[in-house]
Amino acid sequence: MVEKRVYQIWKGSNKFLFSGRLIFGPDIKSLFATIGLITVPVVIFCVFVARHLLHRFPNYNSGIAIMVITVALTIHVLLILLYTSSRDPGIVPRNAQPPEPEDYESSASPADWSGGTPRWRLPRTRDVIVNGVTVKVKYCDTCMLYRPPRCSHCSICNNCVERFDHHCPWVGQCIGQRNYRFFFIFVTSATLLCIYVFAMSALHIKFEMDGDPKTGKTRTVWQAVAKAPASMILIVYTFIAVWFVGGLTFFHLYLISSNQTTYENFRYRYESRVNPYNLGILQNFFSIFCTPIEKSKNNFRAKVQVDAAGHVIPNPQPSAQAGGNLELEADGQGRTSGVDESDTEGKDAFDEALKNAMGQPLPTDRASDFKSHPRRSSWGRKSGNWEITPEIMALAVGRNEGRSNSSVASSNERIEENFSNTAEK
Repeated sequence: MVEKRVYQIWKGSNKFLFSGRLIFGPDIKSLFATIGLITVPVVIFCVFVARHLLHRFPNYNSGIAIMVITVALTIHVLLILLYTSSRDPGIVPRNAQPPEPEDYESSASPADWSGGTPRWRLPRTRDVIVNGVTVKVKYCDTCMLYRPPRCSHCSICNNCVERFDHHCPWVGQCIGQRNYRFFFIFVTSATLLCIYVFAMSALHIKFEMDGDPKTGKTRTVWQAVAKAPASMILIVYTFIAVWFVGGLTFFHLYLISSNQTTYENFRYRYESRVNPYNLGILQNFFSIFCTPIEKSKNNFRAKVQVDAAGHVIPNPQPSAQAGGNLELEADGQGRTSGVDESDTEGKDAFDEALKNAMGQPLPTDRASDFKSHPRRSSWGRKSGNWEITPEIMALAVGRNEGRSNSSVASSNERIEENFSNTAEK
């Protein structure tokens, strides 16, 4: 048994830096490509364009403002990009085991149990009410939970993310409930940076066309482009880029105004159905930009105990003994400790299967007369998940298949002998 931190045994595809303080998507390399697509044009602009514009505005040295605005806006875009990419987007913690079914109907007949524990049927969807509208939530087999409304499982990061919008390859991270606000600020700021560089580059071309004020000689467009090729390259580059980031900005403005996500817009098409999350334009914008961001549900730096197989060892329960057995003792009020007396449905299912195998009713004082091993039953748990031993399953199968009474009787004698031996202990 070793002690590790949560990020070291994380089952998702995320990458962690600084001992779990920063979480990225598996495609973190694309983040560096995005940083290059931003910084390289800005460096070219500062060296070949902004430097030549400094003397064009001699009053109060206002030409310096062009350089200052460019650097400040670029730093802002890069910081927002890193903050969006390194932040928990709203990952829903996984369950260690599937949730207990609400009913005890088996998904297979006794003949399909093959001597093992039967598989309980879990409904694939559940209905929840959101603002008076019925919404179906799906069960995630990977995370073993029913996803909250607007939650979806990202196949790239291998996590369920709350208010899942999309997985952005340029950011290298899922965009969800906890980083959507910063993603929108990033694409909006990148759009403003593109427009600013485009305008200043075009202004430089205009100045080159006007020529030298002292000589009064002008140039044609092609002569000006030959004189300042970097400006023309930046004009073409930013013109293409602004269609991308600008288009994203206006698209997400529409999504925010109608309180949709990219995933919902492409999958559900709320134009033809009621959007249960639409609160009105003003309230929709308020919910995105003015409401507090929920704290992460994951503590990636928390310490956990892990066994040799890499499985997390849960904290021991107060009623659990060192040997793994659960002591069933009556307390002062006549109640049995470790047994949830209100959980009668699971006990009845266990009793019925055991009675069918033994061919006789069970003694009423079974819980107070012996210790129950976890492999025999799970009476110490309040979850309602009742495991039935392979011997009982085999007897049930034999009963349904019409085995001989002598075989069943001999098996009954073995079970009764086990009960007697356990009671004597």
